[in-house]
Amino acid sequence: MRSAPSQVAVRRDYEVRSEDDLLTVRHAVRAATVECGFGLVDQTRVVTAASELARNAYIHGGGGTLTVELLKRRGADGIRLVIRDEGPGIPDMGAAMTDGWTSGNGLGHGLGGARRLMDEFDVDTRPGVGTTVTVARWTVR
Repeated sequence: MRSAPSQVAVRRDYEVRSEDDLLTVRHAVRAATVECGFGLVDQTRVVTAASELARNAYIHGGGGTLTVELLKRRGADGIRLVIRDEGPGIPDMGAAMTDGWTSGNGLGHGLGGARRLMDEFDVDTRPGVGTTVTVARWTVR
């Protein structure tokens, strides 16, 4: 079954270059989930995914940008997050998606955790070029 096409109603971009930016991103995504009409549990899911992905871009990708898009489609509203960095890329996506795997000092829940928290999940990564992670969650699934 194919879902109805979505339309971007609002688009906002945020820099992810410092610890302060990570806090700004969390607050901005929380506000966007409220604006979109998500309940508290789904707000927390989206903010947690955004936080994990933004932290990955900051720590492993040397910083980047987060685009927040509020979406509309027949019967549902949604939020799309696009996190881009120009870091080294992810050399082994299979390992990176495995729970407990970490390339640093983290808990190893970043990509896999974000995938479980969101309805849609896509990673485009190329060594030496960077990584773009696109995730979305809908008010009605």
